[in-house]
Amino acid sequence: MKYFKPFIPFIACWILLFNSNNFQSVALINGIGQLVLFLFVVCIPTWKTGRMSYVDIGWPWGVALIGLITYCLNDTTTLSKILIITAYILIGSRMGLGALKMWSIGLLKKEFPRYEYQKIRWEKSNKTNIGLSMQVEALSQGLANASFLAIPIFLISVSPSTQLSALEIIGFTIFMLSLVFETVADYQKLKFLKEMKRQNKKNMVCDIGLWKYTRHPNYFAEWMVWNGLIIASIPSYISLFDSEALWLWIMIGVALLYTSRIMYITLVYLTGAVPSEYYSAQKRPAYKAYQQSTNIFFPGPIKK
Repeated sequence: MKYFKPFIPFIACWILLFNSNNFQSVALINGIGQLVLFLFVVCIPTWKTGRMSYVDIGWPWGVALIGLITYCLNDTTTLSKILIITAYILIGSRMGLGALKMWSIGLLKKEFPRYEYQKIRWEKSNKTNIGLSMQVEALSQGLANASFLAIPIFLISVSPSTQLSALEIIGFTIFMLSLVFETVADYQKLKFLKEMKRQNKKNMVCDIGLWKYTRHPNYFAEWMVWNGLIIASIPSYISLFDSEALWLWIMIGVALLYTSRIMYITLVYLTGAVPSEYYSAQKRPAYKAYQQSTNIFFPGPIKK
């Protein structure tokens, strides 16, 4: 049972969506689509190679798939629906194309450090069947796409409103600004690495630009991207009150808010900041000083 415990919240959320009067069809189709995608793109390659890095291909394209499925099943077009569908496809394709590029140049032939860190965590939890643990971890990412991460777009897709509300404007603005923030952070990191390579300097710490104020501006921005979509979906959630049973409406609201929590835990503790820093502190001599002067996640002033 300890191996399959990560499935519980995602399956519970998917069952919740499946029992909704508004989301039953899209939840079923999206759930099947995510499982098929992860089976062929992530689970089988992981089983054959013993590497989990294929999650970096499956997860973002799974997010894009949510957008495509919602678009195909939607029979009305409003500005909010266009924006949310575009947002999901943009999030997924942006990261997915980057992952495919890494795969094409052979970077996926070596396990990413954040997935190596998972094996350390499993050993501490007495999970000795590494192969099974990898499959559970991989499928958990697909189940996240089938459940919590699909809630914002599912809500907006059934909204009867034809005009953008104030919260939708705020949410989509946060989404766009966060996406720009993340893109700038990625560009600054790439520029830094190219400059260090030109100067023949190895294992240097990137502390320029946005990286001066948080050790993981890209992870923080990705979290805010999803917070923006959650905020944008709140008016649609409120309008759902009359068409759902009270208990189910309340639980969907809890699940919507919990989506932010899940992304935070993932980006900080599971496959984000903490795993990457475990190896950076060993590899880069100046990294411990960087940890003492710079916030791990939330941007803030440099500590003296």
